[in-house]
Amino acid sequence: MKVLSGTSNLKLSKDIATKLKLKLVNSNIKRFSDGEIYVEINENIRGNSIFVVQSSSTPANDNLMELLIAIDALRRSSAKNITAVIPYFGYARQDRKVAPRTAITAKLVSNLITNSGANRILTLDLHAGQIQGFFDIPVDNLFATPIFSRHIKKNIKSKSFVCVSPDVGGVERARALGRRINAGIAIVDKRRSAPGKSEVMNIVGYVKNKTCIIIDDIIDSGGTIVNAAKALKDKGAKDVYVYVTHAVLSGNAVEKINKSLVKKLVITDSIDNSKKIKNSNKIQVVSISTMMAEAMKRISNSTSVSSLFK
Repeated sequence: MKVLSGTSNLKLSKDIATKLKLKLVNSNIKRFSDGEIYVEINENIRGNSIFVVQSSSTPANDNLMELLIAIDALRRSSAKNITAVIPYFGYARQDRKVAPRTAITAKLVSNLITNSGANRILTLDLHAGQIQGFFDIPVDNLFATPIFSRHIKKNIKSKSFVCVSPDVGGVERARALGRRINAGIAIVDKRRSAPGKSEVMNIVGYVKNKTCIIIDDIIDSGGTIVNAAKALKDKGAKDVYVYVTHAVLSGNAVEKINKSLVKKLVITDSIDNSKKIKNSNKIQVVSISTMMAEAMKRISNSTSVSSLFK
């Protein structure tokens, strides 16, 4: 078993390797002057099980291409099997046709990764669970909910929680967290006028004098979360905390969060945001390295991954 790191999130890769008591595979990843990506493996990996860790975060296209080239390099180096560890699976939001003439990029990307030579996928909180079916190879989709529930129990002192889904599609995620922290659920009824823009219409559920925990898989521009926090406060919520797995944080999202009514935004390190959030007191990072390392170990040993969440 060996771990190769791409360049999208080197810190997470190092943390995972440390948990596994391994050194990262010696490799050379660079760009030519025209932007072409070059990947070279500098050690013998013939017959080894290789885990290549790479999120397809910003710049999404470069990081995705780097993943594909790394997998191809490993395949041509006679790796026994290759698991693509993708903490943040980009393009997942385009998982169906929302207009007559649009692409389904989640399926396209899954085909690219499979055809490049990957034998298995390990990822975290896919935007839509059915994306697992887009792959013709095994997919292990981990969940950040257990990490978030432990953090809530340890750090938030309240006797009355309510888990809030920022849209109808996230109800199951809110319900799963609610079961773990013994909380009811509420739903934000929103309308999306354009990509990245949303308007809160109503709050479904009772939130007055409650500590509200908004949970979502992705925060991009931050507009939905900021508007939801304001709507919850207007309905009498005591405090509003936000737990999000993948923090894309595009544009001035960090500034929006800092000025919002959100008391604390807790994110994972599936995307490296160390530079973006270094001056923000409202944003806290919890690591997924222990969970990812344990899942990788279980895959390598052919033992159950699903038991991680019991």
